[in-house]
Amino acid sequence: METAGLSRREVLGIAVGAGGLAFAGRFEAAFAQGLKPTPGEILGPFYPVIKTVEQGADLTGVPGKPGRAAGQIIHVMGRVLNVQGDPIKGARVELWQANTHGRYTHPSDKNPAPLDPNFEGFAVQNSDAEGRYRFKTIKPGAYPTNTPNWVRPPHLHFEVTGKVNRLITQMYFPGETLNDKDLLLQNLRNNRDGAIAKVRPPTADVEPESRIVVWDIVLDKG
Repeated sequence: METAGLSRREVLGIAVGAGGLAFAGRFEAAFAQGLKPTPGEILGPFYPVIKTVEQGADLTGVPGKPGRAAGQIIHVMGRVLNVQGDPIKGARVELWQANTHGRYTHPSDKNPAPLDPNFEGFAVQNSDAEGRYRFKTIKPGAYPTNTPNWVRPPHLHFEVTGKVNRLITQMYFPGETLNDKDLLLQNLRNNRDGAIAKVRPPTADVEPESRIVVWDIVLDKG
């Protein structure tokens, strides 16, 4: 049974409803074994050097500009947890990414793909009391690297700072052909699946053409 998106309290509630305290005890034992930590990755060369003063959860626009970023709108959400499945409150969650054309807003990015004047590609927020975070952004494009025949698949960069741990990682999208050829993703020997999000249809409270992207982030100690 998948438990990465549920707290111990929620799982115990399900367990009791499904058959009593003995069943709940088995679920408690399963939680004690722990979730797998989200795998770490390199920071990469395009960590933002200029960050806007107004840092929030919406990357689809730039403060003071009327336009909207080009590309498929996605709502990225999940929880920051420890390996016991407990939520981590107040974790600092930073996100940065390429635009829909596969280019970063960074002076070192020499990709000839166009910049988007309505997209800065960086946001930060703190997880809430339930460990939840949420960003509104666009799905990034793939882009070539300096290594021959290596094109990076769409991905998001994260830096997550908890009370004990600091994690630098990347989130990938399911079903991307380039995932199978990506040197960084394929190099993840431990919990590769933990780096790949789940994509769901839009809910009634978001744009009908958007997608929901769900990804829990698991820190070793929190």
